[in-house]
Amino acid sequence: MTTEGVIRIALVEDQRRTREGLRALIEGSAGFECAAAWSSMEEALARKADPPPHVVLTDIALPGMSGIEGIPELRRIYPQAAIVVLTVYEDNERVFRALCAGANGYLLKGTPPSKLLESLADAVNGGAPMSPEIARQVVEMFRRFKPPETAQYDLTPHELRLLKLLVEGHSYKTAAIELHVTVNTIAFHIQNIYGKLQVHSKSEAVARALREKLLG
Repeated sequence: MTTEGVIRIALVEDQRRTREGLRALIEGSAGFECAAAWSSMEEALARKADPPPHVVLTDIALPGMSGIEGIPELRRIYPQAAIVVLTVYEDNERVFRALCAGANGYLLKGTPPSKLLESLADAVNGGAPMSPEIARQVVEMFRRFKPPETAQYDLTPHELRLLKLLVEGHSYKTAAIELHVTVNTIAFHIQNIYGKLQVHSKSEAVARALREKLLG
């Protein structure tokens, strides 16, 4: 949770009805605040939110610059923010490109409001929220990848398992439960993973795992 106790959400959504509906949901929910609501990626990049948001919730099918193209730019402007996709698209190509671009999560429109807010809070706390349909696709992508012939980056079997759990959407807490260890142990291993992969965030680690087929 944030130090202020309120999670600031910024929206990038070109459909006015959807944008205003999301704004109303966020503003009407305890512990959440709408930091900004932009109708295009160009507007989002030109009109910087101050104070910065904790989460940027963005569509990907936007007029002009797409959400996927804008994710790296949002990451540059808001390096501490989680970037979560909210879209109707669930094809493998867009999911793959969004994660490789640096998205922390991928949710489908139609996600129940309570689940959407829960997912945004999870993203702030280090999680990688995904709609069930998307999580299944990510798992299937990994199943289709052939394991590398030789070990890469010297990741241990335990570290590979942890990396896979994080990609599947687990937070530190749920990964700790799954592996029967403490959250501190998870944090320790994640830092080791980051060091070996030469990355600085979960989204970068996921992107590298996908691009270089590190998981079988």
